[in-house]
Amino acid sequence: MNRFDEPPATQAVPPNRRILILLAHPSLERSEINRPLAEAAREVDGVTLVDLYAEYPDSQIDIDREQQRLLAHDVIIFLHPLYWYSTPALLKEWQDLVLEYGFAYGAKGTALHGKCFFSALSAGGPEAAYRADGFNHFTIRELLQPLEQMANLCGMVYLPPFCLFGARTAVEEGRLARHVDNWLWLLAALRDDRLDVPAAQRAPQLNSALGRQADRLAD
Repeated sequence: MNRFDEPPATQAVPPNRRILILLAHPSLERSEINRPLAEAAREVDGVTLVDLYAEYPDSQIDIDREQQRLLAHDVIIFLHPLYWYSTPALLKEWQDLVLEYGFAYGAKGTALHGKCFFSALSAGGPEAAYRADGFNHFTIRELLQPLEQMANLCGMVYLPPFCLFGARTAVEEGRLARHVDNWLWLLAALRDDRLDVPAAQRAPQLNSALGRQADRLAD
């Protein structure tokens, strides 16, 4: 049972691209970042939001249903907190089971070719902790290279992560609202084919690419 309602039956503007967001947070009721992002996303036309922990409380993932969801969408997004420099466990289980040989990769595994993919994540540490001379020694994009290679192997168009650093203090410091606004702009731009994908791919994070593109489109 999904914790979020189904999307509206009618849409004002038919979307160009269909977006699938796979939300993975084991304690969403306590989430200050991922829950507001999920609630905002479910109001965007053309977006399908799947709460994996709510849908699979016993971790018994329906592989056929998940593969059909992938086939029905053009942009795939993992929405999650950063756990031990990766995704929560159920999202890794989802990858292991759903992205099968012959479906997602291999000589005949072309189902995901050309679809966009990226991770939208929250990290507890400040951005300065994610660099060579920082506490974590690697950038966030470097730490997520397993996801980047997953996308490469599956023939997907990989975009850098969309990040909120210092997530534990984002609400009290008043940084969440702007992040949600950027998130909504990103979803709409992807849906309507307004995002400069090659430029975004070269950025270390999607956040750094969004401001420039939004300003240019507003000119």
